[in-house]
Amino acid sequence: MGAVPEPLELHHFSDPATGLEAIVALDNLTLGPAFGGCRFRAYGDLTAAREDACLLAAGMTLKNALAGIPFGGGKAVIRRPEGAFHRAALFAAFGQAIDSLQGRYVTAMDSGTETADMDAIATRTRFVSGSSGQEGDPSPFTARGLAHGIRAAVACELQRDLAGVHVAIQGVGHVGAALAEHLAAEGARLTVADVDSRQAKAVADATGARAVHPAEVLATPCDLLAPCAFGGVLDDSVLPTLDCRIIAGAANNQLAHPDMAERLAARGILYVPDFVINSGGVIHAALAWQGESATAIGQRVDRIGATVADILERARSTGTLPETTAVDLARSLLEA
Repeated sequence: MGAVPEPLELHHFSDPATGLEAIVALDNLTLGPAFGGCRFRAYGDLTAAREDACLLAAGMTLKNALAGIPFGGGKAVIRRPEGAFHRAALFAAFGQAIDSLQGRYVTAMDSGTETADMDAIATRTRFVSGSSGQEGDPSPFTARGLAHGIRAAVACELQRDLAGVHVAIQGVGHVGAALAEHLAAEGARLTVADVDSRQAKAVADATGARAVHPAEVLATPCDLLAPCAFGGVLDDSVLPTLDCRIIAGAANNQLAHPDMAERLAARGILYVPDFVINSGGVIHAALAWQGESATAIGQRVDRIGATVADILERARSTGTLPETTAVDLARSLLEA
C-alpha cells in the first residue's frame, strides 16, 4: 500500500447521537465529482481509518480514469462503533454528511455495507448509488469484470483458456463467490478460503472447489491467485511462500508497499493491477446512478478484459511492469 497520499480534500464527520465516525477522502476531481464506495469496519483508531480512506481514494482516481467513466476518485470509511448502535440511523447521519459536500462526492456500497445501508443514506441525500430503489448490489459486476480480466491474463501469460486452470480465491464473499461461479462455469479448477468457514464450504459445494483454511490459501500451488478480501495481503512475509504464475483479484491495494510489484516480477509472477481488473462494480454503480441502461453498463464492464490485455501487451512491449504501465496510462488520461 505504500506511503499515504495527500488527497485534494479530507473530511471528518462525527455524530455522537448515532455513533458515526466517518472519513471522506476526495483524491481528484479532474474528470468529475468523486465516486467511490463506503467501507464499514472496526478500525482501531481514526488514523487507521484516515490512511485507508486516502489510499483507497487514490486508487479510485486511477480506476475511474482507466474505466472511462466521468468521475474523479474518492472514498469513504466509517468506523464500526464498539458498542450497540442503530445501523439505519448511523447511515442516515452519514447521508446527511455526504449531502453537505454538495455533490462533490457520490458514495456506493463497499466492504461491510449493503443495500439497506444505501437506503438509509438515500433518506438524506441523492448522492448515493446502490439503494434498493435504484441500482442494487454492484458486486456481481465486479465479479463479471474480474472474470473477463482473469481470462485475458491467463491467455496472455499461459496462452490458454480457463479450462483446467487452477485458481485459488482468497475471500468468497459477494464478489469472490460470484467469481467462483464464473470460473467454474468455464472449467477452472478452484481452491477457496474465507474467514467464514461455512461460507467457504457453501461456495465449494456449489462450484466443486476445494476449501482450505484461510492461512493456507496464499501459499496454495496454483496457476492464478485471486485475492478477494482486504488489501495489503502481498507483503514481505507472504512473498517467499507464493506458488503461482499470476495474481489477479478483486481486493483493493493488494500490494503492501510499492516495490512489491517489482519483487513479484522478479519471482516470475505476473501481477495484474487491482485498480484495472476490479472496476466492474464502480462502472455499474456510477453509470447506473447516471441512468445508463443495463445493456450499456454490461458492455462497458465486459471491456475490462480488453483493457487488461492492452495493459499487459503495452507492459511487455516496453519492458515495464503492468502496474507502472497502468498508472502512467491513467495519469495521461487525467492530464488529457
